[in-house]
Amino acid sequence: MYEIHTRRKYETPRLQTRREREREREREPHLDRSDPTRQSLTISRNPMKLSTAMFSSVRAASRPQPVPSSFPSPFCKNFTSPKGSKSTVSFPLTRPISSNGKRSLSASLSSDAGSGVPQSSSQGAESFLRSVLQSMETVYLYRNPTARAVLELVRSAGEDQICYDHLAFRTFGVNGHGIDSMASFFLDYGYTQQEELRFPAKKLRALWFSPPKFSPGRGGSGVHGPLPRAFISELLVDQMSPQTQDIIRKYVRISGNGNKHAALASALGTLTWEKPLHSEFQQLARESEYAAWTLVNGYALNHVTISVHRLKSNLKGINNLNKFFEDNGFKLNSEGGVLKVSPDGLLQQSSTVADSFPFQFSDGVIERVPCSYIEFAERLVLPQFKNLPENEVKEFHRRDGFEVGNADKIFESTSKEQLTRRAA
Repeated sequence: MYEIHTRRKYETPRLQTRREREREREREPHLDRSDPTRQSLTISRNPMKLSTAMFSSVRAASRPQPVPSSFPSPFCKNFTSPKGSKSTVSFPLTRPISSNGKRSLSASLSSDAGSGVPQSSSQGAESFLRSVLQSMETVYLYRNPTARAVLELVRSAGEDQICYDHLAFRTFGVNGHGIDSMASFFLDYGYTQQEELRFPAKKLRALWFSPPKFSPGRGGSGVHGPLPRAFISELLVDQMSPQTQDIIRKYVRISGNGNKHAALASALGTLTWEKPLHSEFQQLARESEYAAWTLVNGYALNHVTISVHRLKSNLKGINNLNKFFEDNGFKLNSEGGVLKVSPDGLLQQSSTVADSFPFQFSDGVIERVPCSYIEFAERLVLPQFKNLPENEVKEFHRRDGFEVGNADKIFESTSKEQLTRRAA
């Protein structure tokens, strides 16, 4: 332990004699270097003296350490020194985090006894995850006035808490820019991969991910409520025509390592590639409206989904909700009927038609292109729990997962046919 001493103001410093310096060295405590991972620096109000050994300890403690191979939490805690005339600041070095070969959202933080520092980073990880999702949501609501109006209308009906069932993203399944590019962020923060869904006619593949067991949201709405599922799909680019493949591969190549920052691009509301030519957008739209949408929207949120069975007012029940929206002038996706129902009857879904916005292509052409939409999902109670009192029913008592038939029709919310019907 070394002391930094401060001189009284205006006091003229006096040079020490050799004998005085030797006496002082004898009084100095020995610095224990046996544990290089934890050394301390004590500051007090006495004549100032900085020793070379003290600077060495600070340099050793602040030197960057190798990054662990397993995924650590990106959070560090702010350490506040206790009040008083002396403050002790610890400089713990990074310690390896054990890895079991899987991505983990939690990492242990070492702390001094009585410092009040949490032993787990899960709270910080949850806070960061929700902040990123909030940024994605902010971009989504800014670009999609229909979604914004729907949420405001539901709140006006007396709903203090609106929960999201899932968030959805679209990707190009080529050269690492597919599902994995966005899924990596969710996996890093505790999401778990679930079933795969295939859509042969649309040449699409999707995976959905269940959320981690964080806090239930403490009554918050949207991304601050119970964490939503993630539904991530990709276009099977290798199955497209050579012309369409060339266009997609061109922009994926321009993107470079953009696939490693898919979540960041979504949160910022920006493309990871350059704006395309209008003719290229048209070529993709003729073959796959999904491909054309992804070319101009990138990793943006494709839709958020309101969890209908979590509503408390008279809007509870998807048929009531659909009628409420139509009575208020909203156009719902009519592909296969307004209400999409799974074969077991336990997953019922509907959605609005996507908004559109003016997009300026790289050649100067400006055209309105489809943006995003908002979906509604009601998950009914599984047969084995049908006799439970309503106030005892939890989310795990309800139908989970997704249904290919439902999702196939929900994809049409961004189609030219549905947008034309909306404009009529």
